Amino acid sequence: MMKILGLALALGMSAGSWANAPLVGNPLTVSAESGLDVGQKAPLLDREMPGVDGLNHTINSTMGTHGTVVVFSCNTCPFVVGNGEKSEGWEGRYNELAARLESLGFGMILVNSNEAKREGVDSMSAMVEHAKAAEYTVPYVVDANHELADAFGAMKTPHVFMLDASGTLVYTGAIDDNVNRANDVTERYVLDAAKSVSRGVAISIPSTPAVGCSIKRIGA
Repeated sequence: MMKILGLALALGMSAGSWANAPLVGNPLTVSAESGLDVGQKAPLLDREMPGVDGLNHTINSTMGTHGTVVVFSCNTCPFVVGNGEKSEGWEGRYNELAARLESLGFGMILVNSNEAKREGVDSMSAMVEHAKAAEYTVPYVVDANHELADAFGAMKTPHVFMLDASGTLVYTGAIDDNVNRANDVTERYVLDAAKSVSRGVAISIPSTPAVGCSIKRIGA
């Protein structure tokens, strides 16, 4: 509960206002420590996943000299795409994040694990259109039967997993501390972690709660 309250306050919400926050969808959070733990080698690094560019991608194929960042994402979650004037969502920061990560020796890949929505809003054709509209600069791939999400323990969109060059998890959780407004961000978790890895120093915040809509698994 303290982790949930802490992130709520970081997002500029009081405990009493959490239920009425401008983040719509599923506001539940999960501990970033569930699933793959920091310090563990990530699985399925060479699993091929079809991308919106017509090519197959693996996590290893996106590795930079220092690692890569896996972002479980989707086409419609308001934590990703925003909610009008209430919240910008995190998607608008993807391209800038990818560019800054590249300068630090990291790749980046967006993964859609919403298998229960694969015949609708998260179909490949919808992903192609969405990636084009959002002008994604990194691979956006289908995680068939949410196998990668299950192996990583990903629960939300977006949910970030940063791997170092050996494929070891070094950070997991949120992109930063304010989904509503980029200008109000005070903690840039992913960028700060990448800077630490590139400098060979310990990451000060290796995990944060993942905040977003639930990944739509089959039978869930």
